[in-house]
Amino acid sequence: MKYIRYTIKKTVLALLLTLPLAVSAQIVDGITSSFNQYHSQVLQEKVFVHVNKSFFLTGEILWFKVYTVSATLNKPVNISKIAYVEVLDNKNAPLLQAKINLINGIGTGSFYIPITATNGNYKLRAYTNLMKNFNANLYFEQAITIVNPLTPPVATVRQSVADNDIRFFPEGGYLVNGLKSRVAFKAVGPNGKGIDISGVVINQRNDTVAKFNTFKYGMGRFTFTPLANNSYKAVIRIGQTNALIKDLPEINKQGYVMQLTDAGTDQLAVTINAKLSGKENEPIYVLANSGQFVKVAETAMLSNGSAKLMIDKSKLGDGVSHITLFNSQKTPLCERLYFKRPKQLVVSASADRVTYHMRKKVSVDVNTKNDAEKPLPANLSVSVYKLDSLQTDEPAQISSYLWLKAELKGNIENADYYLKNNNAEGDEALDNLMMTQGWSRFKWNDVLSGPAPAFKFSPEYNGHLVTAKLTEAGTDKPVPSMIAYLAATGKKVQLYSAVSDSTGRLLFNTKDFYGPNELVLQLGIEKDSVYHLDILSPFSEQYSTDTLSNFSLNASLKRSLENNSINMQTQNLYSGAKLKQYYSPGVDSMAFYGKGKTYLLDDFTRFTTMEEVLREYVAELNVVKTQKRFHIKVKSDQGVFLSDDPLVMLDGVPIFNMDRVMAIDPLKVRKLEDIDRRFYLGPSTFEGILNFTTYKGDMAGFEINPHAVVLDYEGMQLQREFYSPVYDTDDKVKSRIPDFRNLLYWSPGVITDLKGNTQMSFYTSDEPGRYIGIVQGITADGYTGSKTFIFDVEK
Repeated sequence: MKYIRYTIKKTVLALLLTLPLAVSAQIVDGITSSFNQYHSQVLQEKVFVHVNKSFFLTGEILWFKVYTVSATLNKPVNISKIAYVEVLDNKNAPLLQAKINLINGIGTGSFYIPITATNGNYKLRAYTNLMKNFNANLYFEQAITIVNPLTPPVATVRQSVADNDIRFFPEGGYLVNGLKSRVAFKAVGPNGKGIDISGVVINQRNDTVAKFNTFKYGMGRFTFTPLANNSYKAVIRIGQTNALIKDLPEINKQGYVMQLTDAGTDQLAVTINAKLSGKENEPIYVLANSGQFVKVAETAMLSNGSAKLMIDKSKLGDGVSHITLFNSQKTPLCERLYFKRPKQLVVSASADRVTYHMRKKVSVDVNTKNDAEKPLPANLSVSVYKLDSLQTDEPAQISSYLWLKAELKGNIENADYYLKNNNAEGDEALDNLMMTQGWSRFKWNDVLSGPAPAFKFSPEYNGHLVTAKLTEAGTDKPVPSMIAYLAATGKKVQLYSAVSDSTGRLLFNTKDFYGPNELVLQLGIEKDSVYHLDILSPFSEQYSTDTLSNFSLNASLKRSLENNSINMQTQNLYSGAKLKQYYSPGVDSMAFYGKGKTYLLDDFTRFTTMEEVLREYVAELNVVKTQKRFHIKVKSDQGVFLSDDPLVMLDGVPIFNMDRVMAIDPLKVRKLEDIDRRFYLGPSTFEGILNFTTYKGDMAGFEINPHAVVLDYEGMQLQREFYSPVYDTDDKVKSRIPDFRNLLYWSPGVITDLKGNTQMSFYTSDEPGRYIGIVQGITADGYTGSKTFIFDVEK
């Protein structure tokens, strides 16, 4: 009997001990499950843009290549077919905009910098339609400088100490009464670069509680123990200037402090300290996610307000990991970032000489492999340009952008440094960066609150989506469930139809939609309309919180600017025609309805009315007049007349009133195409198609439906050809045509073979000086890398 009682007590005790473990497991599993479910429904992309250089004169051409990858794996993706690229001024007003066709996530383009552009620093930004569903801080951005030589250089503005931006960041997020904390800081000057500072932290009695100095790029850290009912200030010195006073973040009476330390080559130590009334022995939960995957999920019990966990580094993914602390209510309490350097593509690139004379051939061997020396084929872009007092060698690098800049908030000075310097100094600088520029692609409240939010902007899986809005005239009330038609006038007949959704939005899924177009948007009715149609801009109206540094141009650069300007204008004068050549996109020129029966009206005796033409020459049609209104019936290929009027178009623009069709002047029509079958176009069904084509394709003065919207609209950008002269004969070398190019080579399509090899060549110009070549790109598996090479050109 005693044995039975003992056994029961032992069993109950075991159950009581395992109960908290089971509850803890449920909480961890619940957070992990919510995280996985959210990210399985939320597709995200990243965009990187290789710009040929960062300093431009008005009248020059800016060249670029777009790389689109999965935001989770950093591998090329074939989701979006369009990238939007813009150049914005410091007020986010667009100077240049383009829609770039993407093939397997890759696209190329160019901008001519207009001579009307003003001096200043600008943002080149890029994103996809899918990315518009998320914060604009996730768009690609790179600062570029544009100078108009016709405008005098701006004298350097004298800066004051107050113009510097200095901020403090408690590790984990908070300062808590009585808990020892590490505080990181970042000091940035007006030019966006880090500045060196030193200082002390004092309390309200002017007692010094900590000292600090910058370590690298304006960042550093210090440790102190804040106390409640105390206020703390940082007394900061920048060089020999007067001291600057900054308040430290507020001290919380209760809360958590998290500290991350490197515990050796294989592990990280996560130390949690808490100040909680009567809850110093509560369970806590730590999750580490890399990209969109939970890599580590651990549970610990606070003991007298403290706990420590060890994380195996090998379990974390490459790049930025977010280590988040939760309580039993699944509330995120603290977060800390950690960076694991990724494996990269090893790119080798070297010119065949270090010095060249003018108009000589430069050959460059390129090789791509992984860190184990295995050859990897790669898709690369290459830019070779002159280094001088105006153009520096600080290009955006694909690896540092995708792994660092795209995952952190704010500007990162020399981001490539953190990937290349795998040593004690690099590790400390990297950890300071993780403490000062925390950022997340998602919010935990969104993850834990339930279903993923619905996307407002659809991925452009097939081509550019032209978006329109249908409302009631005068009220702006959306009109749902109504079909509208979008026609692009021109040699190729393009027509699209869409039905409005509950918000009145219309999405027209275009195909092979290149270059400038005139669009005609209308409903399928021509009577007085109570509806209003608008075509919306596809460019994002959200803007990042990052600001451009102040623009200044030293007057000492006036001579360099004048020389570069003269060279550029001379180059445009002699090679202007070659700079305006574009590749043909090679799209199918056939109309959307395919091939039908064609009538060339000049082959027949001409009649003066369209009714006579259709009755006498087109046997497949029956023209009738009912209640004083014309109707047309198309005889199908089975000999049966279709039930309703066909879709009738003039130069690709629909005309829905058959009386107006009869008003077309047949003497201005060159041909008629007849589709004698039922035709489906999106949500629309047509009982045959008739398309009249005028001699010039301009509708020959025929009045378009007055309720239609007609506007010029740019489709996908046509690709400009890069011009680079070839000096392969003595006559060409001795030619007196000047060659003042400072951009010797640009190629967005350099592909290495299965052995990782390729070779490229170009010729030097008449511009002596030092030149830099930048090679960067990506493999199909997402390995990224870059390489620079230098050579000199002598007279």
